[in-house]
Amino acid sequence: MTRPSAQARYMAGMVVDATGSGMYLPLSLLFFHHVTGLPIERVGVIMTAAALFSLVGNPIAGVLVDRFGARAVVVGGYLVRAVGFAAYPLVDSPLTMFLAVALVALGDGSYPPSIQSFVAAIARGADRDRLLAAQRSLRNAGLGAGGLIAGAALGLGSDAAYRVIVLVSAAAFAGAALILHTIPVPGSPVPGTRTGTAPREAGRRSGGYRLVLRDRTFLALTLQNVPTAFGYMVLSVALPVYVTQELDVPASLVGVLYAVNTVGIALLQIPVTRRLIRYRRTRTVAAGAATFAVSFAAFALLAGVPARPVALAGVFAATALFTVGEMLHGAPLSALVSSAAPEETRGRYMAVYQFSWAIPITLAPAVLTALLSLSPVSMWVLLAAGVSCSALTMLRLEPRLPARAVHARTQEDHEETDTEDRRAATARQKAGVE
Repeated sequence: MTRPSAQARYMAGMVVDATGSGMYLPLSLLFFHHVTGLPIERVGVIMTAAALFSLVGNPIAGVLVDRFGARAVVVGGYLVRAVGFAAYPLVDSPLTMFLAVALVALGDGSYPPSIQSFVAAIARGADRDRLLAAQRSLRNAGLGAGGLIAGAALGLGSDAAYRVIVLVSAAAFAGAALILHTIPVPGSPVPGTRTGTAPREAGRRSGGYRLVLRDRTFLALTLQNVPTAFGYMVLSVALPVYVTQELDVPASLVGVLYAVNTVGIALLQIPVTRRLIRYRRTRTVAAGAATFAVSFAAFALLAGVPARPVALAGVFAATALFTVGEMLHGAPLSALVSSAAPEETRGRYMAVYQFSWAIPITLAPAVLTALLSLSPVSMWVLLAAGVSCSALTMLRLEPRLPARAVHARTQEDHEETDTEDRRAATARQKAGVE
C-alpha cells in the first residue's frame, strides 16, 4: 500500500486539528461556566488573562523553530495543548482554570510561527500557495463540522457532553501531532541531534531577533498587515452587533452571514488560488486588501438605507465581498511572508510577523466595540482607510522584496538553483574526502 504524500498527511492533520478546535471554540465560555459555576463575566476575565500567555509562546517558538526545526515545535505545541485540554475537566477553581487555559494558550502561541515555517519547509514555490489554500479550505470545513458535532452533543442535554467534547478536542490535538510527526522535512536534523543544516547553524550565530529587527523591509511587511488583521476580526466581533443593532437585521441571520464566509472559503479557496498563482503575490494581496476596503465601505453605506429588504440584501453582498477579499488576501500573504524570510532564521521572522496578528486579535474586541459605540459608520470608514493603506504599502514594498517571495515561479527557479548548488557542494566535499 502506497504511503500518503507529505502534503496529504499534512492536510489530514489539519482536518483533525480543525474538527477538534471547532467542537470546543463555540462553547469555551460556557464550558468553564458550567464546570466551575463561576459567573460568565468572571470566566471571560480569567480566560483573557490566561490567553496573554500566547504572546509569550510566540517568540519562544521562533527561537525553538530555528534551533530544533519547525516539525518538532509544531508537534510539541500540539501535545502541550492536548495536555491542557485533558486537564479542563479537572478544573474546580479560578486558579486551576487559569493554569489550564494558560497552558493551552502557550501552545496556541507557538502554533502560527511554527506551522508557517513547517509549510515553508515541506512545500516550495507554487506548491506552497496551493497547500496554504487547501489548508484554509479544509480548516474552515473542519471548524464547521466540529461545531455541528458539538451542537449535536450538547443537544442531548447531558452534563457529560461538555467533558466529552474537551476530551475529544484533546485527542484531536494528540492525533494531529502524531500525523505531522510522520511527515519528512527536507534538510531536517538527524534524529537525536540538536543542530540542523549548516545554513541554519550559521543563521543562529548571526544575531537572532536582532537580525529580524534590522530588516526594515520585513518590518514594513509586518506593520502593513496590522490594519488588515483588525479587518479580519469584524466578522466575529463588530458585524453581529452592527447588523442587529444598527441595521435591525434579525439575530438569527448572523449565523447565516458567518456561514456565507466559512462555506465560501471552504468551497472556493482552492480553485481561486489555482488561478491566482500566475500573478505576483504582492498584487494579489493588495487586491484582497482593496476588496476588504470596498466591503467595509458598503457596510458603512448600508447605515443610511431605510428599506429593510435592501439593507438585508446589501449585508449579504458586503459579506460576500469580504469573503472574496479573504480568499485573495490570506493564502498568498502567508506564502509571501514565509518566502521573504531567510530559511536559516525563518522561525524568528515568522514569530515577529505573527505579532501583526496577535496584537490586533487581542485588542480588536475592545477597540472595535468602542468605535461602534462612538460612531458605527466611522468605524467602517477607518477600517476601509486602514486596509487601503495596507494595499498601497504592499505595492510600494514589491520592488524591495526578494523575487522568490513576490512570484511563486521565480521562487521555484531560485530554490531549484539553490538545491543544485548544494548538491554540487556535497559532491565536491565527497570528492575531497576520497
